[in-house]
Amino acid sequence: MAGHSKWANIKHKKAATDAKRGKAWSKLSKAIIVAAKAGGPDPDGNIRLRTAIQDAKAVSMPKENIERAIKKGSGESGGDDYEEIIYEGYAAAGVAVMCDILTDNRNRTAPELRKLFEKGGGEMGRTGCVSYLFDRKGLFIVACDSVDEEKVMEVAMEAGAEDISISDDNFEIVCDPNVYTLIGDALDSAGIICDSKQVTRIPQTTVDLDVDDARKVLKLMEALDDHDDVQSVSANFNISDEALAVIGEEA
Repeated sequence: MAGHSKWANIKHKKAATDAKRGKAWSKLSKAIIVAAKAGGPDPDGNIRLRTAIQDAKAVSMPKENIERAIKKGSGESGGDDYEEIIYEGYAAAGVAVMCDILTDNRNRTAPELRKLFEKGGGEMGRTGCVSYLFDRKGLFIVACDSVDEEKVMEVAMEAGAEDISISDDNFEIVCDPNVYTLIGDALDSAGIICDSKQVTRIPQTTVDLDVDDARKVLKLMEALDDHDDVQSVSANFNISDEALAVIGEEA
């Protein structure tokens, strides 16, 4: 968990930059289109769409952009036909990596991701090569200094959380994806602000990295995350605070 939450926090810190570039909006538009197409345009009856809309609002995506994406997904206006794919592979030091993809052209996306893996010192593998190492869960990260521990425990557990732990001065709330929206709503209603929230893949075990391998893995993770067709990236690495401090000084 520690490695994954560190990546979640790194992503959160660069989210503002992504939003300014419009990259986050583009990715979330795809997610809304696919969700509306799969379960209909009503977020009250489509949990996946409701979650995508919440994620879009979290990065200040304009209401008209959200409505436009819903119309495309529901067939009210023309839109691209996106395909959902999962690509798996390895980073430096044998770190397992999984990428959730939404693409309108897998013949373009696959070689582009393969090149990113190779350039980053890893390799893209076959379907199923690392998926068994991960569990799909909802993950909420809340700064410990922003809320009382007892309040977090009470609100999250009553809403259906499976586990709450503390790592790197953060509360990590883990849940089944089916109650992700319920827990998000409960935290919002209680005034608890999340630094990061997502349905993701949490590793069952982690690989400890030294500074050199950590540089390579983080560079690959950022390159994959920056790709327009990649919705999310998960990996099973763990980087010590000391190694992160060294890398941070180099940035």
